Amino acid sequence: MTVEHDVRDLSLAPGGRYRIEWAERDMPVLRQIRERFEKERPLEGVRISACLHVTTETANLARTLQAGGADVVLTASNPLSTQDDVAASLVSHFEIPVYAIKGEDNATYYDHIRAALDHKPQVTMDDGADLVSELHKNRTELLNTIVGGTEETTTGVIRLRAMAADGALKFPVIAVNDSMTKHLFDNRYGTGQSTIDGIIRATNILLAGRVFVVAGYGWCSRGIAMRAKGMGANVIVTEIDPLKALEAVMDGFRVMPMMEAATIGDIFVTATGDINVLDRHHFEVMKDGAIICNSGHFNVEINIPALREMATGEPRLVRPFVEQFRMVDGRAINLLADGRLVNLAAAEGHPASVMDMSFANQALGAEYMMVNGDSLGARVYTIPADIDQEIARLKLAAMGVTIDQLTPEQVHYLNQWQEGT
Repeated sequence: MTVEHDVRDLSLAPGGRYRIEWAERDMPVLRQIRERFEKERPLEGVRISACLHVTTETANLARTLQAGGADVVLTASNPLSTQDDVAASLVSHFEIPVYAIKGEDNATYYDHIRAALDHKPQVTMDDGADLVSELHKNRTELLNTIVGGTEETTTGVIRLRAMAADGALKFPVIAVNDSMTKHLFDNRYGTGQSTIDGIIRATNILLAGRVFVVAGYGWCSRGIAMRAKGMGANVIVTEIDPLKALEAVMDGFRVMPMMEAATIGDIFVTATGDINVLDRHHFEVMKDGAIICNSGHFNVEINIPALREMATGEPRLVRPFVEQFRMVDGRAINLLADGRLVNLAAAEGHPASVMDMSFANQALGAEYMMVNGDSLGARVYTIPADIDQEIARLKLAAMGVTIDQLTPEQVHYLNQWQEGT
């Protein structure tokens, strides 16, 4: 069988399969869901177009959807996050069409998204809402076939809620990102570890003793700050939300405006979802040798065009994924991974055990959408609490962890109001 695809090199497939299988060992929740899906086939014949990071963990999600009967097509959600050997293996060994090449240019990236939409999906899976955005802008003739979608990221959920507020969103979407088993674990523990991993792989620097500036204090930034502190860095947090800023202070971090932090920081990480978090006026005062990178979904958090304008000549690629920009006064500013997700561009993204829960949400979210989509309005929904709880239960069981259960007496006490002190 010939499977349509656009990947770098199918000869990479054997190595990709080994890595997919390695990741599967650390994804017991998704494995249990796949075993049920194989028996029940809840997605029989459902066309799913997924725009996700093409990694070993995503490969196991695609296999799970396929086991449930789905007709899956996968495209990249970021030009630098694709693992080419994994893409090749999905095509060669699992007969899943993939359109993704690490380092693809912007035109190819959108060609691949259009190829995924040519699949005429009934369910969309997004990581940043690029697929849904393209669908609403340029492929409106396909909207009538869509039952619903799922969205993986904070950035994507923000975009989708903006679409819903404008009345532009035409089908229901489940915000997988907002489930407790996703944002408490994926964003905090996954992003925390993998961002530090990407920085260290790209630079081989010692974090201990460095001034490490984290822009934002959402779940992703909490994880980054926590892990950097654990490695001995002197962590500064910048924020615009007084509640989150107060939380960062109470967690033991210094909090200040970015303009103050820019003068003393050694390493800067953005993870806010907004544009120009690091901007021209920050670059003007940064130390010689400052390292800047991004762990938010899009490469807009660092004003790279301004950085290029300020630099004398072309940047030097001093290490893989490290571009050095020389300022007029001789200072060097080092940009990692072209301002894209440093954890996926310069490393391998989240550990499989974290993505196990995130992709369990995706798989069960797709199943839920096929059962309930026709009764849902064109809004953004949180995954039902009972599904979230079931994922947590399965994860604990796989880890060999047991917990208490309420006694009938305790249940009665919690459901009455007559007894007092």
